[in-house]
Amino acid sequence: MYSFILLAPLVAAVIAGFGGRAIGERGAMLLTTGTVAVACLLSWIAFFTFDHEAVRSIVIARWIESGSLSVEWGVRVDALTVVMLCVVTSVSALVHAYSMGYMADDPAKPRFFAYLSFFTFAMLALVTADNLVQMFFGWEGVGVASYLLIGFWRHKESANRAAMKAFIVNRVGDFGYLLGIFGLFYMVDSMQFDDVFAAAPMLADSTFRFLGMEVNAAETLALLLFIGAMGKSAQLFLHTWLPDAMEGPTPVSALIHAATMVTAGVFLVCRMSPLFEVAPTAQWVVTVIGASTALFAATIGLVQTDIKRVIAYSTCSQLGYMFAIAGLGVYQAAMFHLFTHAFFKALLFLGAGSVIHAMHHEQDMRHYGGLKDKIPLTFWMMMIGTLAITGVGLPLVYVLDTPIGFAGFISKDVIIESAYAAQAPAANYAYLLLLAAAAMTSFYSWRLMFMTFYGKPRGDMHAHEQAHESPSVMTVPLIVLAVGAGLAGMEFYGDFVGHHEAAFWGASIFTAESNTVLHDSHDVSKLVKLSPFLAMLGGFALAWWMYIRSPELPGQLAERHQGLYQFLLNKWWFDELYAFIFIRPAMWVGRFLWKKGDGATIDGAINGLAMGAVPWVTRLAGRAQSGFLYHYAFAMLLGISALVTWYAVTGG
Repeated sequence: MYSFILLAPLVAAVIAGFGGRAIGERGAMLLTTGTVAVACLLSWIAFFTFDHEAVRSIVIARWIESGSLSVEWGVRVDALTVVMLCVVTSVSALVHAYSMGYMADDPAKPRFFAYLSFFTFAMLALVTADNLVQMFFGWEGVGVASYLLIGFWRHKESANRAAMKAFIVNRVGDFGYLLGIFGLFYMVDSMQFDDVFAAAPMLADSTFRFLGMEVNAAETLALLLFIGAMGKSAQLFLHTWLPDAMEGPTPVSALIHAATMVTAGVFLVCRMSPLFEVAPTAQWVVTVIGASTALFAATIGLVQTDIKRVIAYSTCSQLGYMFAIAGLGVYQAAMFHLFTHAFFKALLFLGAGSVIHAMHHEQDMRHYGGLKDKIPLTFWMMMIGTLAITGVGLPLVYVLDTPIGFAGFISKDVIIESAYAAQAPAANYAYLLLLAAAAMTSFYSWRLMFMTFYGKPRGDMHAHEQAHESPSVMTVPLIVLAVGAGLAGMEFYGDFVGHHEAAFWGASIFTAESNTVLHDSHDVSKLVKLSPFLAMLGGFALAWWMYIRSPELPGQLAERHQGLYQFLLNKWWFDELYAFIFIRPAMWVGRFLWKKGDGATIDGAINGLAMGAVPWVTRLAGRAQSGFLYHYAFAMLLGISALVTWYAVTGG
């Protein structure tokens, strides 16, 4: 079963990609969609039937044998794996189905669906890996698939640049990830997770030389792995690729940049929990970066006008929540939010795609308005997604030890409460920033709803008049995701972070005996439990006041605080800063090497030799060929004389 889940999308991708003409567009779509749907069904069967206490490995094939390095291609079956299998295959199956409607007019549908299935295989290879080499294969595989899908519309220059940017920025993070893998093999002499986890206490007490310094092995290797996670999950400083990746088709945004690929970094930290548990400094860095990203991305989302970019920065912010709490050692809460986030964020992205489809590919929210009655089903589905991400529920109300509310209300509140309960050095910092980010999340999410569906129509009136609901092949996936966004938090609370969490996660997540943060979070004060809900209400009230009650107010505030508005609108000037520090110097060096090195030196030397020295030698040799016999005899005599002289002088 696990072998089919892993390999079937790859087979479908190969057939659709290379045999698209033979099976036709419809055949390619049905093959890839059907294959991933079957994989999704098997994943949920695995989720509900696997033994939570056991961690086992299914060997598929021998892979690498080189010296002491022995790597097999296998599937690691534990709670982390089956949870990620459900997330990846569920979102992928729904995106495949949605794409059949969204991409209906695209002439390259077989290629697009082949790319989707290839991405699904690469992501499954990552989450099922039983060793670091296999995980790196999947890690790089999703990077390649991301490049192909972001730049799918090759006629768009902006899409090509976005694909290159995502690929290059991720290579920066992957360099740190590679160093971490090399370091672990150097210290442990194995790539198998079980061997690395068993060696974690030894790594905590060991040192090695890195960049000329004597450093703690566990701390350094954990930080190097986290650098890789920062790139893949678009954390602060390596986040710049994520909003630009919205240039790809909307289903790509939902699949890769909302629910699956960007969560690979969070999965990596949770998978390597035995290493991070013995590396407190690395945990502190993870928490600070995560909390800072949550607030940073939320501030940018406040003023964005592209509907997909608002949701993209929301993704960046929500990933910050996951990292912040993973850094505090509550890996269960990070995985719970990863799980629920997949439903409501994919719902919001696909809902945005339905809006864009209805408005003839217009993405600027300033040209929307009044769409509630034009596309009512899309409106209600996005309303459910918004209720989930902003955290709407009944605070302090429990039924059978389970809180009542939408998915984001439950999973995000667990994170904020755990941050308050933690005694780690960065815990208070994380709690305050995550609480502020919760208020901003509510504001920009309701701002999106009000600008899109309420008020008077703006922009192209013809587009508004022609707006219509999307076909059922696009709306049915929205309904399925809406069910998950509404119920997943309550359904899985007990297993993921409630009283059954120890039995559910088993040995797949390691927490030290002194780590009682998750259990302490259930006993925080009522005021702390109310704080995320109050933050949500504040964000909602402010958005209602600015975009329903006084719609002229946002423009007035932007004029009055032009500097702050431009600072946020231009994303804290990170792109311009990186262009000044890295891109322009690199372009100058490249241009210098091209003009002076390649053009003047290499080409100049070759051209000089070819056009100067060679003709001169040729002319000289031509003159020696006089055609007179006595000239040739004289030359032979000179040669013999030279040889005799040489032998006489050297004694040869």
